[in-house]
Amino acid sequence: MRRGLVRTARRWLYIGHRWVGIVTCVLFAMWLMSGVVMMYVPFPSLSGKERLAALPDIKWDAIVLSPDEAMKAAGTLRFPRELRLVMLADEPVYRLTHWDGKRQDISAVDGRAITQISEQQALAAARHHPASRSPRLEEIVERDQWSVTARYDPLRPLYRVGLGDEAGTELYVSSRSGEIVLDTNRSERVWNWLGSIPHWIYPTVLRKDGQLWRLVMLWTSGICLIVGATGIWIGILRVRLKRRYSGGRITPYRGWMAWHHVTGLIAGLFVLSWMFSGWLSLNPGGYFADRNTAPEVMQRYSGHDAPDIAARLPTPLPGGVVEARFVWLDGRAMMILEAHDGAQTPVDPTLGTPVRLTPDRLWTAAAKLLPDAQLRERLTLLQYDAYWYAHHNERELPVLRSVFDDEAQTWFHLSPVTGDIVGRSDSSRRSYRWLFNALHSLDFQLLLMHRPAWDLVVILLSILGAVVSTSGVVIAWRYLRH
Repeated sequence: MRRGLVRTARRWLYIGHRWVGIVTCVLFAMWLMSGVVMMYVPFPSLSGKERLAALPDIKWDAIVLSPDEAMKAAGTLRFPRELRLVMLADEPVYRLTHWDGKRQDISAVDGRAITQISEQQALAAARHHPASRSPRLEEIVERDQWSVTARYDPLRPLYRVGLGDEAGTELYVSSRSGEIVLDTNRSERVWNWLGSIPHWIYPTVLRKDGQLWRLVMLWTSGICLIVGATGIWIGILRVRLKRRYSGGRITPYRGWMAWHHVTGLIAGLFVLSWMFSGWLSLNPGGYFADRNTAPEVMQRYSGHDAPDIAARLPTPLPGGVVEARFVWLDGRAMMILEAHDGAQTPVDPTLGTPVRLTPDRLWTAAAKLLPDAQLRERLTLLQYDAYWYAHHNERELPVLRSVFDDEAQTWFHLSPVTGDIVGRSDSSRRSYRWLFNALHSLDFQLLLMHRPAWDLVVILLSILGAVVSTSGVVIAWRYLRH
């Protein structure tokens, strides 16, 4: 009876793997091949440097309202999460982001609320982009393939403006605030149809519903994960290393089946770990902690909550500044001036004199981040390590790491230039770093430090995985045809 049960279980194992694998091998092949494209062409977004490069210099002499007066005009009762001064075409404006995510834009000239931007204002904002040649309005979009995610919801609808350059650059300008929120170029748009869109199953009609898209991805990748595990199990059951098959072969199969069996044994563990980490990226069950810093933590770090920062802006202020951020750090006000190239200079918001942030001052402020925990370690990172590193995105160096002894073993990374909290992690996020980033992207420091070693390893493993899945597609096609 036991032998009969084993034979029956094995038979259904083979049948299940065969029939479910007919569909999932197509997905495996698509994911592996599109993943290689994504190594070099990410999904379109607007980086911090790109955003700053497209802003005009602030016209200090055109500013009438102080930051305090702007917050009063906005009706805010506490200091906002973010307060910035920039130019909207030829008009200086204050941009406020509140703790609940609400955004407000206040004219620095007359204090009026800016809630609607005309086509001419959108085109004027686009003309300051470095790639601008002959900007023209292409259309007004509520949501399209490149602006599908919910992060753009407070800014919709969007003006899509073509810049008329050789790269085919297009900007998305918010019709509510006049901000440039996204840029794409022709090469990105073409390659993403072979990269991110198939990899993430990202058609607009599905992705616009975030919850539905997440469920589809969870179930699809979960089923593929089971198929991969059963495939490895079958591969081990059928391989013979000692009592070999006729002709000294380790596999009973020939042709495409042999390729599927042998490469599956070689690359199966990689494919399985890659699928598992991709599934974890969706955070099933909400197991991994949020990476964002809680508002109350940022409030303690700033040491100030009232909606004020300075009676007036100092004069004169330097030219070449495209954005001014107003912040509090441990009860002291600062204005951080940002240039086109991303350079940041903290100054006193009433005197205009440079502010030098000493490590001691930052450690004092950091100690207040978690009132129920002790600041156990104070580290200055001069080079990247396993938890603070640059891969597809740049990261600041040097950086200060404050290590706390709370139950979550929280770390905060602080900019020594501006004092900004530039990163937060706890034991949950550090586990995620190894279970997702390491397994899915192979972003180990040893490989990243010796590129193109990383590229070669990832591409080689992807090719082996593609052979496994492509051979499965061929086998499935032949099986169905007969």
